[in-house]
Amino acid sequence: MAEKYNADSITVLEGLEAVRRRPGMYIGSVGTKGLNHLIYEILDNSVDEHLAGYCTEIWVTLDPDGSCTVRDNGRGIPVGIHKKGVSAERVVMTTLHAGGKFNASSYKISGGLHGVGSSVVNALSSYMRIRVFQDGKIYEDEYSRGVPTKELSDGMPPVIGKTREKGTEIRFIPDPEIFEKTQFRAEWLMSRLHETAYLNPELSIHYCDRRGEEEILADYHEPEGLRAFVRDLDRDCGEAVSPEIYFRGRAENTELECCIQFTDSFEENILGFCNDIYTQEGGTHIVGFKTKFTQLINGYARELGLLKEKDPNFTGADTRNGMTAVIALKYPEPIFEGQTKTKLASLDAAKHVAAIAGEELSHYFDRNIEVVKAIIGCAEKSARIRRQEEKAKTNLLSKSKYSFDSNGKLANCISREPENCEIFIVEGDSAGGSAKSSRDRNTQAILPLRGKILNVEKASIDKVLANAEIKTMINAFGCGFSEGYGNDFDISKLRYHKIILMTDADVDGSHIDTLLLTFFYRFMPDLIREGHVYVSMPPLYLATPSAKKEKAEYLYDDKALLRYREKHREGSYEIKRFKGLGEMDPSELWETTLNPENRVLKRVEIEDARLASEVTGMLMGTEVGPRREFIYEHAREATIDA
Repeated sequence: MAEKYNADSITVLEGLEAVRRRPGMYIGSVGTKGLNHLIYEILDNSVDEHLAGYCTEIWVTLDPDGSCTVRDNGRGIPVGIHKKGVSAERVVMTTLHAGGKFNASSYKISGGLHGVGSSVVNALSSYMRIRVFQDGKIYEDEYSRGVPTKELSDGMPPVIGKTREKGTEIRFIPDPEIFEKTQFRAEWLMSRLHETAYLNPELSIHYCDRRGEEEILADYHEPEGLRAFVRDLDRDCGEAVSPEIYFRGRAENTELECCIQFTDSFEENILGFCNDIYTQEGGTHIVGFKTKFTQLINGYARELGLLKEKDPNFTGADTRNGMTAVIALKYPEPIFEGQTKTKLASLDAAKHVAAIAGEELSHYFDRNIEVVKAIIGCAEKSARIRRQEEKAKTNLLSKSKYSFDSNGKLANCISREPENCEIFIVEGDSAGGSAKSSRDRNTQAILPLRGKILNVEKASIDKVLANAEIKTMINAFGCGFSEGYGNDFDISKLRYHKIILMTDADVDGSHIDTLLLTFFYRFMPDLIREGHVYVSMPPLYLATPSAKKEKAEYLYDDKALLRYREKHREGSYEIKRFKGLGEMDPSELWETTLNPENRVLKRVEIEDARLASEVTGMLMGTEVGPRREFIYEHAREATIDA
């Protein structure tokens, strides 16, 4: 019988306890993405000081003890007595929804709006130290998991020294009780710091990573701002079709800064920022820009006679064919979807962006008709390819032999509830046969692929659609494809909420995973963004102890094998190495790779869209030189994270 549900059943989480109980609500996840987000929360506060006109330099340091230190030369967190009776610094660090961003006189523009960033980082850190350089004194306060560990002096943090400097320094160590790992991802952080420098031409950011044998130092200062940003984004994107189109404008209380360039590559790359926060999922500011740009190009195309009266308008995707753009919005009191601020929801932003972009671009295009013609040429190219694509799609969908119900390769599951279903993309018929025998037929579907799929980074759209393995996946998933090209992708029709790549734990398996992920990233990116794509972790070894009382252990990589050998006496165990999934019998495959109770999966995420696009293009594109340099530089960093 169920327990009683009454007034005593209602739990109130006091202070920062709610953050520790539900960290994903505040930082997105407790994986590496959420871990790095801790740094971004503190960094954004320093950037807000710069936007307010008080900070010119920021220092970010990673130390061997797992800590991160962020320091700025802004005004410093107020340390005076708050009306609550203690230092304002302690109020900020221990109270959700407390901060200076709610006061328009303190911050007219800021990325931190909810007043939870610093206190959330404090709650999720095993140790945090605050130093405030203010009024000739150095104040210091300390915390552990959000709880103060230092006695206040007359309600204020104790003074530990004198100084002529100003600003705030925050050092914190992520709590291993909360996070799956506590090793910050350096390349993500460095990319974020570089982006911040592009967006703030008068700001200097100094980075130091002391965790390795040698210190890694980097200084980020980009006086050319968005122009340099777009130039960097287009570094490996082919020949320029247009010059850099830069403008800045205002509408009411909104300021828009933008830089655009077109290249001859068939790609669209638009990065949106609001108050220096990267809106990975876009939002109203991107919608306003895209809508106005499409209207402008269609209008000029008709005025110039390049679109006849009988011709249909170019689609939005057509007009942005080959576009690289950075859109930086300064907007007071923005509304974001969620604490991690990945999407802007402010309705007025679309109207203001459209008004500014329309006025500034019209002035530019009226004086540079040849540039307009070049952009329209890109749109014409896109329209031709789109029509070919639509024809190929029609042919694809009309061929019954590739229909979902008659697919000979797919061993479908019984359930038709997508949230309960998962599909395993398996390498080869041998592993596919074993997987079909060992799976849970109610919820697990198996789709064997023959060999390596086409590298879509190097292929035209018609070749992509002609590939039998890709067609099989498209029909099996049921949600369409090619988002951004033909608007046929509809994630609500996805038949399986988990798409799991299950390949051998060797070089060939990794290559197949890379080819598949490239396809998903370029043609079905929402599958990754919405958390539907996973990579299975089949073990490489089985360690069987000689003593019957001890249990056998599956080891997933060479590092795990080394750790096992260090803990066990030589001769007290046997090691079996699996050459491939096809060599496992059905019971082994179920126990190690298919059983939800035992298996290890890696969910694929996009932390940095710009970095992901660059690396994908470089690793899977046609240029050999950059790929070779990348492999030489990063080979020692390769790991398997379970």
